[in-house]
Amino acid sequence: MNKAGSMFLFYFSITLAIASSALYHFVAKSTPANVNFTVSLLVTYAVAFVVTLFTFFAFPTKDVLAELKQLNWASIGLAIAVVGIEFGFLLVYRSGWNLGIAAVLVNVVASLILVPVAILVFKDKISWINIAGIFVCLVGLVMLNWKK
Repeated sequence: MNKAGSMFLFYFSITLAIASSALYHFVAKSTPANVNFTVSLLVTYAVAFVVTLFTFFAFPTKDVLAELKQLNWASIGLAIAVVGIEFGFLLVYRSGWNLGIAAVLVNVVASLILVPVAILVFKDKISWINIAGIFVCLVGLVMLNWKK
C-alpha cells in the first residue's frame, strides 16, 4: 500500500470506529424498553450478516474456504464479546444509565483493563505521557461519578 493509501486508511479507520461507536450508543439507548432484547439482537445480527456480505465487494476473496481455515479462536471470542457488549449496553440503558456517562465509563474502564494486557501479552510500550493520560482517565472516572 502506498503512503497516501496508508494515510487514508489510518484516518478513515478511526473515523469509522468513532462514528460507528457513537451511532451504536445512540441506537442502543433508542431501542424500545418493552421489546425483548434477545429478539432485538437476533434482528441486529441478521442485518449485520447481510451488511457484512456486502463488504465482499470492498474486500473480495478468491477462496472463502481457505480464509476460513486460517481463522483461530479469536473469531469465536469476538462473537462472545460482541454479544456481551450488546446485552450489557441494552441492560445498562434499560436500567437508567445516562447515555454519555455509561459509554465513557465502560470505554475508559475497559481501556484501563487492557493496559496491562497490552504490555504483558502484546509487548506494547507505554511512555510517562501515556501513564499521565491513564491517571487523567482515572480522575475523569471519579469526576463522572461525583455526586453533588
